[in-house]
Formats: sequence, structure tokens, C-alpha cells
Amino acid sequence: QVQLVESGGGLVQAGGSLRLSCAASARTLSPYTMGWFRQAPGKEREFVATISWSSGRTYLADSVRDRFTISRDNDKNTVYLQMNLLKPEDTAVYYCAATPSTMPTMSPRTYVYWGQGTQVTVSS
Repeated sequence: QVQLVESGGGLVQAGGSLRLSCAASARTLSPYTMGWFRQAPGKEREFVATISWSSGRTYLADSVRDRFTISRDNDKNTVYLQMNLLKPEDTAVYYCAATPSTMPTMSPRTYVYWGQGTQVTVSS
């Protein structure tokens, strides 16, 4: 079982930055792909970014490309989401997820393990 704990959310002004962290308690993350998703009230869960732990291959949603960056730290078993130039429409609960795949995947249906989420609120 992979346990995931998100942190780093908060309230930020539009145009500001936040870095989310997802700490994973697992023996190794090399068989996994990690993902970030977000969900606003009344809306479906939305793909944000994904990274293959073993290869480092990444994919980001068009809505966040050129503003967000996903990265990993092998020594800490932690995945990060660096969010820059934040917009009010980025406001959501952000979830970290993991799935036993070595390639990036964008579908939340393919992810097996989920964190509890961290709130990101962007004000104007």
C-alpha cells in the first residue's frame, strides 16, 4: 500500500506562486507513475500533471502548461507541483495520486492510490 500526504496549499493572490509537495511512504516508487489532480466544488476531478518516476517523463494539462512544473525527488520519495502565475480558476482541492505504471497517464480512473488533498485558493 502506498500512502500519500499532500502539503503546501494555502491562500495566494492572483499572479503568485505555490509549491505543493506529496510525500509517499513506499519502499520504492520506480514502478509507479505519479499524478496531480484538482477538483473544484461542483466540478469533476481534473487532470493537472503526471510524471513517470523511473523515466522522469512528464505531461501537463494545456490549462497549466508553461505555468506549472511537476518534478520528483528520489531521495525523499516526494513529488512536487510548482505553480506559478496562479489564477482564480486554479482554485481547487489538489490531490496527489499514484498508479502502478511506468508511463504517464492522465485518466483519474487509472490511479489506485490517492492522498487526502490540499486546498489551494487564489484570490483576485
